Amino acid sequence: MKCPSCSSSRVWKDGIRYTKRADVQRYLCRDCGFRFSESFKKSHKKVNIVDHTRSFQPSSYLAKTPMSDRNFSAKERLDDPAFSSGEDIRSHNVTGVGKQLNSLCSYNSNCQVCVNEEKMKNLVKVETQQQRTAGATIKAEVKGKIIEYAWYLKKQGYESAKNRVIMLKRLVELGANLWDPESVKEVLAKQEDWSDGYKMLLTYAYQNFLDMEGLSWKRPRYKQEEALPFIPTEEELDQLIAGTGKKVGTFLQGLKDTGADPGELAKLREIDINRETMTVNIRPVKGHNPRILKVSEEFVRRLSTLPKKSELIFNLRSLDSGYNDSRKRLARKLNNPRLLKISFRTFRHWKGTIEYHKTNSLIHVKQLLGHKNVQNTMVYVNLEQAVFTSKHDEFHVTIAKTLEEACKLLEAGFEYVTDMEGAKLFRKRK
Repeated sequence: MKCPSCSSSRVWKDGIRYTKRADVQRYLCRDCGFRFSESFKKSHKKVNIVDHTRSFQPSSYLAKTPMSDRNFSAKERLDDPAFSSGEDIRSHNVTGVGKQLNSLCSYNSNCQVCVNEEKMKNLVKVETQQQRTAGATIKAEVKGKIIEYAWYLKKQGYESAKNRVIMLKRLVELGANLWDPESVKEVLAKQEDWSDGYKMLLTYAYQNFLDMEGLSWKRPRYKQEEALPFIPTEEELDQLIAGTGKKVGTFLQGLKDTGADPGELAKLREIDINRETMTVNIRPVKGHNPRILKVSEEFVRRLSTLPKKSELIFNLRSLDSGYNDSRKRLARKLNNPRLLKISFRTFRHWKGTIEYHKTNSLIHVKQLLGHKNVQNTMVYVNLEQAVFTSKHDEFHVTIAKTLEEACKLLEAGFEYVTDMEGAKLFRKRK
C-alpha cells in the first residue's frame, strides 16, 4: 500500500469506515499526513445499459427511431420521452431495469451542472494534494537538516547541543527559513516577549547552522542583560525540601548542602558518596573544576532511603517535571508566590551568597562553587551586600587566652579580630 499523494510506503492503518456495501479500511501517511481509504472499484457492478434496452418495449417515438440512431446523451432531453419524470412506471408493464434507464436519463438531464461542480471539486482536491506533497517534501528536508545539525554539534564537541537543536526547531515552528538569514532576523524581531538574552542564545545556535552550511550573516546585536539572581530565605528553601517528594526533596537537600550545579549533582553515583567523612565527589560540568564537598547527615540519610535502580542516583529531566508541579502546589498552599522564582540553580546562588557572608573570602566561594575564573565569583559580593543589611550583621564574640583555645575557635568558624588586655578576640556571624 502506497500513499496516493506522495507515493510513500510509510502508511499506517487508521481505523475503519463502515458502509452498507462493505467495511472500508482507512490509512494515514506518516510522511505527508494524507488520509485515504481502500478502493473498491473492482467490486462495483457495471450495468450494460445498451444490452438492457434491447428487451424494452418503448413508446412510439422510440419504436420509429432506428437503434443505431438513438441518442441517450444526457445533454439533450427528449420532448416526448418514453416515461415522464417521476411517473409510476408500473402502469407501462416494464421491468425494473427500464426504470433505471428512465431515471438515468431524467437525472442526467436535470443535473448537467453537477458535472462541472464535480470537476471543480476534483481539481481542488488535486491541487490540495500537490500542496501537501510539496509541504511534506520541504518539511522532510528541514527535519533531515536538523538531524544533520545535531550530529554536527556533537562532532564539534558542544555540550549544549541538545538545547541548540531545540532552539533551531523553535525558529522553524515560527516560520523562519533557515537558509534565509533575513527571515530568521524577522522572526526574532517579532518576539517581543522574549528577552534579549534568549534571543542572543538563538543567534548563537543559528550561527552554528550557518557554519555547517558554509553560509554567513550579520548577527543581530542582542546582549545578555546584567541582572542579579533572586536569593530566597533559608526558610523558603526548607519549605520546598519538606513539601516535595522523596527523590526531589533529596536532590534539593543536596543542592543546598553543596551549592553544586544541578547538572553536577545529577551525575552523582553511589561510588561518589563517602559516608564516613560525609563528603561527595562532584564531577564537574563544562567550565567548572572537580571538587569534594561536605554534606549534611540529613542528605546522607535521605540518600539511603532511595531505591538503587541504576548507576546514577538522580534523573534531572524527571526531577525537573516533578519539582515544577510541587512548587506550584506549595506556592498556592502557603500563599507565597516567591516560591515560584526558586529554581534548581537558585540553591547554588543562595549557597554562594551565604558562604561569602560567613567567610568574606572570594577564594573560599570560588573553590566551593568550582569556578575557574574569580570574575564569575564577584557577583556574590554584590549579592551579599544587597541581601544582608546592617541589622543582620550580628556576631557571636568570644576570647581566647591560650593557643589551644584560639585553635578551637578557628576550627569552629570564628575569625580573629584583635588583641586586648592580653587576650585575643574572635567573632562569628549569627
